[in-house]
Amino acid sequence: MKKNLDNLIWCGKILAGCAIFALGFDLFLTYNDMNGGGISGLAMVLVHVLGFGSVGTITMVMNFPLFIFGGMKIGRKFFWGSLVGMVGSSLFLDLFALLPAWELEPLIAALYGGLTCGVGLGIVFVVGASTGGSDIIVRLLKLRWQHVPIGMINICFDACVVLLTGIVFEDISKALYSGVTIFVMGQVIDAVVYRFDYSKVVMVVSREYAAIAKCIGSELDRGATFLEAEGAYSGNSTKVVFTVVKKQQVAELKRLVVEIDPHAFIVVQEAHQVLGEGFGRYSKDSL
Repeated sequence: MKKNLDNLIWCGKILAGCAIFALGFDLFLTYNDMNGGGISGLAMVLVHVLGFGSVGTITMVMNFPLFIFGGMKIGRKFFWGSLVGMVGSSLFLDLFALLPAWELEPLIAALYGGLTCGVGLGIVFVVGASTGGSDIIVRLLKLRWQHVPIGMINICFDACVVLLTGIVFEDISKALYSGVTIFVMGQVIDAVVYRFDYSKVVMVVSREYAAIAKCIGSELDRGATFLEAEGAYSGNSTKVVFTVVKKQQVAELKRLVVEIDPHAFIVVQEAHQVLGEGFGRYSKDSL
């Protein structure tokens, strides 16, 4: 029973992401002859060239071979999730196309189209699925280049579709506005996918390093490491306290350090995808 409920919630999240993506695409992009790249963008170009069909239907037809290939390479869960995403996004694209179009300034349409579509795709990616098409290609490329954020891969791939948009619609301004869309979309996708995966690396230089490390363990429930160091001017040997904490713990950490040593030297840096006890675990399917 619990497994069935989990699967329903999982499918619900995929469909919610598809709905948000399709809403942004139809309300902001299609009416202004812009696209966010990918298979849906290619479908929009084909509808314009052929003079018949709908974006949702053509998207579904082009999706099938890529969808099957992605399922074979990435796994069964991705296969079924992408099936739900593919069908859901195609149906929502045709459904929301019936809504009255909004007359907006092109730049406003590009920005909000990229924002809305990025949120939708980000939700789908987070739950381990895709909407098919170029999303599958992006996921496959992510397996090859795991150090590159998935949003950046999405931007590079969709740039080719944007160029095609400019050629087909014979309007360079549409291509440039579409470029704004895919850039915003890529940034938003990364923000959604990695939203809970940012931590802080903190290094503390202090004579009270032992007390500070003990306090980090007892008060923040985080580990600490001593790094051997030597003052460049004084030549004195000391230890640097190295630790990684959640973003919301930084203010408390600084308070604790200053209470122990008001003259401590504190360095705080961004940390992304921290793996280990108390943080994330490595998975070959991680985004």
